[in-house]
Parts: sequence; C-alpha cells; structure tokens
Amino acid sequence: SPRRLRVLPDAVLQSRVPHHQFRWCLKKEAALHVRKDFHPRVTCACQEHRTGTVGFKISKVIVVGDLSVGKTCLINRFCKDTFDKNYKATIGVDFEMERFEVLGVPFSLQLWDTAGQERFKCIASTYYRGAQAIIIVFNLNDVASLEHTKQWLTDALKENDPSNVLLFLVGSKKDLSTPAQYSLMEKDALKVAQEIKAEYWAVSSLTGENVREFFFRVAALTFEANVLAELEKSGARHIADVVRINSDDKNLYLTASKKKATCCP
Repeated sequence: SPRRLRVLPDAVLQSRVPHHQFRWCLKKEAALHVRKDFHPRVTCACQEHRTGTVGFKISKVIVVGDLSVGKTCLINRFCKDTFDKNYKATIGVDFEMERFEVLGVPFSLQLWDTAGQERFKCIASTYYRGAQAIIIVFNLNDVASLEHTKQWLTDALKENDPSNVLLFLVGSKKDLSTPAQYSLMEKDALKVAQEIKAEYWAVSSLTGENVREFFFRVAALTFEANVLAELEKSGARHIADVVRINSDDKNLYLTASKKKATCCP
C-alpha cells in the first residue's frame, strides 16, 4: 500500500511518522523543554543505523484521571480516529498499541487506558508499574477534576520511579469551553503542571484539536528518553548496539553495526 512504509513485519503508517516531533502548540511555559530538536546523541545514534525492520522498544504509557474526563475518547481519537458520544466507563484497564517511526527508527507506544471509578482503582493500579510516561487527564470544564490530578499522580508514582517517568497534564473537552472559561482554567492548569513538573496540553477529542500533535510529542519525548537511558546504561555508541536483536533466517531483525561512531559525543 502506498500509505505504508517499508518496515517489516508490521508496517508503520505514514500518518505515524512525525516530521516535527519537537514542536509544541501551546505556551513555552507549558512545555517540558523548548528545544527544537532531539538531543545530539540521539540524533547521531539514529543516523548511524537506519535500516532496522523491527521496533527496538515498546514504551508503556498509562492514562489516568477522574471518571468521564475523556481518557478513552482521547485514545480512540488518536488510535482509531473516532469519537463515540455514547459514554461507556472503562472497567479495569484496556490498552492500544501504536507504532511510530521516529528518526527513521520503529518505535511503539502501549497506551494503557485505566478506570476512573473508585471501585476499580485497585485493579487499575496493578497495571501502573513500568510506565515510561504518565498522562493525567482532567476536564477543562470541571475544576474538581483538575484538583484531583495530583492524587492520581501520587497513586501512579507509587509503582514507578519519579525520576524515570515523563509526565503530561492534559485538559480535555476544550470544545466545550468558551475562550474566557478556557483562559481561566489554563492559568490553574499551568500552575498545577509546573508544580508536578508535567507538560501541559489542551485537547478536544470531539474535533481532534491537538490530539495528533500531543501523541506525537509523547512518542518523541519517550523515544528520546529511552535512547538516552539505553546509551547511558550500556555505553553504546550506535543505535544498533542499543537495538541488539538476533537476526533470523529471513533477515527481519536488527544486527549490530560494526562501523565506529564518528559524531556521538
């Protein structure tokens, strides 16, 4: 299909190949950082190895927040490009797998949609462990849901190392806010985001506003964090050293490059 890239065995849709991964569409103070490109070591490592056919890593992303703030709708808008007005509460957990290609390297996000109901919290919390990113969703038209985000984060961090997880605070249902209402809520949301050291986004799952851009941002930042962590841990000079997967008879898997690094610091 012309819409697919040459990535085997599972192709990556061209719509999942972000070209401006580090752009942000909100105020600078809402961003985790304002660099325009990836860390030089990440860019260099990926340039050293562009022929991989199997994604080297799956990053786990958990989505938490109050009941009916729009967690499932947010995920469905991005993954399926759909919006279901008939609300159905998530029971326990559900997840979607999305494949990307970042800097020429296949990369996957596993998006875990967790229940917002109190009675399912104990079930959902068992799936929090091992997250590389936490998305805390609140309703832009419900101040209480914003106030509750800190508790959701506290619960999620009980199962994760705060120093190794990226945080995103996402205001949903932007289409229901007037400009004046949104302006007031944005001030409070930015304050919370800065307190918890999260990146702030405002989206509408109904219209799709900022949804695609947001998940591309999540993919880019988690990809960068993972590559940097692996390079640091292994002392690897190439992405091929980080992505060391044994090849099979069909040559579908990555093999380590023997070329010495020439641009990595």
